[in-house]
Amino acid sequence: MTQDEQAIRDLIDTWMRASRAGDTATVLSLMTEDVVFMVPGREPFGKEAFAAASDGMKNVTIDGRATIVELQVLGDWAYLRNRIDITVTPPAGSPQHRSGYTLTILRKQPGGRWLLARDANLFA
Repeated sequence: MTQDEQAIRDLIDTWMRASRAGDTATVLSLMTEDVVFMVPGREPFGKEAFAAASDGMKNVTIDGRATIVELQVLGDWAYLRNRIDITVTPPAGSPQHRSGYTLTILRKQPGGRWLLARDANLFA
């Protein structure tokens, strides 16, 4: 495994750990300023909308895991297919289980740090 592949795996682990901890600041630090998220049934959205949605989930418990199925590094760009399995539990509600695949594009920054740049989420 190359250093770049390990750095990307570490980014995904950090993302999931921060999501479980409700650490939105850390999650936001793992994405580019021009990030674009795509989910079924919605228009693409960026970092600002992601942050706003995260603010609305402050009292929600998230548990889950991500498994990288495929990872390819191509210079300063990389893509990965990821299988995500999460359970979201609102403070006064029933747990909601979601799972599915993502296709994620990452961009290496000038200092060598990898950040999430595009994400197509196929959760069901």
